[in-house]
Amino acid sequence: MLQHGLIVAAHGKRYDVELHDGVIVSCVTRGKKSELACGDKVEIKPTGPGEGVVENFLPRSSLLYRSNEFRKKLLAANVTQIVIVLAAKPSFYPELVDRCLVAAESEGIRPLIVLNKADLPESAEAMARLSLYQRLGYEVLPLSAKQDIAPLLPHLHGQTSVLVGQSGMGKSTIVNALLPDAQARTGEISSALDSGKHTTTAARLYHLDAASQLIDSPGLQEFGLAHITPDQIEYAFLEFRPYLGKCRFSDCRHRSEPGCAVHEAIEAGAVTTGRLSCYHQLIDHPA
Repeated sequence: MLQHGLIVAAHGKRYDVELHDGVIVSCVTRGKKSELACGDKVEIKPTGPGEGVVENFLPRSSLLYRSNEFRKKLLAANVTQIVIVLAAKPSFYPELVDRCLVAAESEGIRPLIVLNKADLPESAEAMARLSLYQRLGYEVLPLSAKQDIAPLLPHLHGQTSVLVGQSGMGKSTIVNALLPDAQARTGEISSALDSGKHTTTAARLYHLDAASQLIDSPGLQEFGLAHITPDQIEYAFLEFRPYLGKCRFSDCRHRSEPGCAVHEAIEAGAVTTGRLSCYHQLIDHPA
């Protein structure tokens, strides 16, 4: 008899599946290929004490993943919000932020940008860099997770959120502050490399309350978008949307084509040249 469950941790081809009574069953899939992610709702068949095999997975409301020309890496399924965790130290990559936003927009997932370690003196400059996203309508939340996690709580309530970001941004610190019993590992920052050490090796789902879940994912250094079409990337740039379909040529990529509505928007101050350059970077090098 099949039992319904929720994947709460993904370890390669092995998954921890939580049943309705809270029991965790360690499961594998049939065949060599695995296309499951943390957050997937599945049907399993028990094969022994604490062991099982995934027989089916239920339709998803969303799937967040990154890809290059060779393979894809599933991050989380059925999430409603992506929390992009940044910090002034180690420094974050703006292009990674843009890639996460494009991935979120393509799946209809609400983005929230969190600037962690907001108590650091370098954070004022980092907030200035993020003001562009605020002007676009994205919420940017300054946070000092080690001191006070309370400002983040209202944003997580009622959501299934996934934490993403470079290593060292403080994702595990956020999890520890929200769920002290989770004991997520936190890592030292390598100031010499200006990067963090990977501390989360597998995606894991935590229950914050009856209506709110949080998925912590391994640190990202890149976010390939090979699975997203140029048209989807274009539409993911919010400030482009009022001008799409208004260019002289239907296949306009907003480079040097005459009658380009996006270039006219730049001249009017409604679109920045930096964001246009970012768009061209992503469609030229999606992976």
